[in-house]
Amino acid sequence: MNTPECTVANLAELLARQKAAFTAAGPVSAAERLSRVQSVIDLLVKYHDALAAAMDADFGGRPKGFSMMNDVLGSLSSLKHAREHLEAWMASEARQPFPPYDQLGGEAWVMYQPKGSVGIIGTWNAPLFTLLSPLAYVLAAGNRAILKPSEITSRTADVLAGAFAEMIDPEVVGIVTGGPDLGAAFSAQPFDHLVFTGSTAIGKQVMRNAAENLVPVTLELGGKSPTIIAASADLATAAFRIAAAKASNGGQLCVNPDLIYVPRDRMEAFIGELKAAFSGLFPTVSDNPDVVAVVNARHLARVEGYVEEAAATGARIEVAPATVPANPDNRRRPLRIVIDPRRDTRIMQEEIFGPAVVVLPYDDIDGAIADINSRPRPLALYYFGEDAAEQQRVLDHTLSGGVTINEAMYHAAMQDAPFGGVGASGMGHYHGREGFVEFSHVRTVFKAPAYDPRREWGTLPPYPAHFLAAMQSQITP
Repeated sequence: MNTPECTVANLAELLARQKAAFTAAGPVSAAERLSRVQSVIDLLVKYHDALAAAMDADFGGRPKGFSMMNDVLGSLSSLKHAREHLEAWMASEARQPFPPYDQLGGEAWVMYQPKGSVGIIGTWNAPLFTLLSPLAYVLAAGNRAILKPSEITSRTADVLAGAFAEMIDPEVVGIVTGGPDLGAAFSAQPFDHLVFTGSTAIGKQVMRNAAENLVPVTLELGGKSPTIIAASADLATAAFRIAAAKASNGGQLCVNPDLIYVPRDRMEAFIGELKAAFSGLFPTVSDNPDVVAVVNARHLARVEGYVEEAAATGARIEVAPATVPANPDNRRRPLRIVIDPRRDTRIMQEEIFGPAVVVLPYDDIDGAIADINSRPRPLALYYFGEDAAEQQRVLDHTLSGGVTINEAMYHAAMQDAPFGGVGASGMGHYHGREGFVEFSHVRTVFKAPAYDPRREWGTLPPYPAHFLAAMQSQITP
C-alpha cells in the first residue's frame, strides 16, 4: 500500500473542511462521539495484523506480539476507556453562584464543549499509540482530528493512512503523510489544539509555530528519567524489573529509565543482578527475534556514539549478555551499562532512547535527589525501596511527569489518570477524564435571576454619598 505524500496545500484544505464541517454540525451528541471512537476501534481490529507487520518491517526487527501489546492493545485500552466514560464526562457541572445571587435564584454551571479540529503529531517509537491514544480523548471531547505519523516508520504510516481512508471520513479524522517539511507546516496550521510527542528540541519548535496562531499545545517530550535504588530495595527484584523495562522496545520509549542511582556500597551487586536479569531475558541478541532492533542506522550510530564517548573518557562499560561482536547486518544490540561517566558526556546530557543505561553511585538520598533536581524535569521517576519515609521524601522533593514505585513505566499505562510531562518533559495531559478536559473548552455559564437589586443597593451610578464608605467597610483581612 503506497499512500501519496500530502502537500501543505492539501493539509490546509483538509483543515478548512474539518472546521467548516464542525461549525455546520453544531453540538456533538454522545451517540456521535461513541460512533467515532468505535470506528477507530473497528479499524484497529481489522488492520492489527497488517500494522504489526509494517512495524516489524520499519524497525528491521520488532516482534509482532510486542507491537500488538504496546501499540494495538495500548491504543485499544485508551479508546475503550474513552468509550466507557465519555457520556458521564460530558455532563455539565453545577457551580455555586456568588452571594447574594445564590439566594436570589441565580444559577451557574460549567459546560464542556469540543474545541474543533485537533492536530496530532506521532512518533516512530510507538507509531500507533502516540497517535491513537490521544485521539481517543480528542474524539471523546467531540473534536475532529488530523493525524501526522512519523516518516521514520513510513510503512506503518502508509498502512494507517490507507486504513483511515477506507474506514473513516477524513472530515472527522484525516491523516497526512510526509517528511520534516510537512511536519513543520503541520504545527504552523491554525488548529484548535495541537498534540506533539517527541524530543524537547523539536517540541520547542512546535510550540513556537503554534504560538503564531495562539494554538494551545499538549507536549509529551520525554527526558532522562531517573531511577533510585534505595538502600532498602531488594536488588534482584529491582534489577529484574528495570531489565524488563530496558528490554521493552529496545529501550526506545519516552518513559524508559535512563539514569539509575545506586548506593555506592551496593553498586557491584546491583550491576551483577542487572546483567543477569537482562541476560535471562535475552540469552543472545543478534540472532534473537525477541529483541527489538534500533529503528535505523542514524539512531544506532547516535546510541553507539554515546557509549563510545563515555568509554573514551574513562567510564566502565559492562555488556549484557556477554556476546560475540554485533552483527553489522542488523541493528539488534545488547544492553550497555555505562558506569559513572563524566557529567559532560552526551550520555549524561541527552536522552538515550536505545539499549544503554547509566548507573551512578550515591552516598545519601539527599545527594541523589539534588542531582535529579539539577537536571531538566523528567517525564518519569522511579523509586525502588521499602522505606516509606524515604519514599515520601523523594516524592515531596522532586518533580516529574509521573512516578512508578517498585516498578518502571507502569504509571503510563494508567487510563484513569493523566499522563504527561512537566517543564522540559512537556505540558498538558491525555488519558482519563483529564484528557477529556484537556481537549475540551471549559465554559462557565452564569444565569442571572429576574430580580436585580443593584439600584436599591446603591452600586450603580450615580453613586450615592455612602457608596465609598460601603465599599471600604468590606475590605477586611
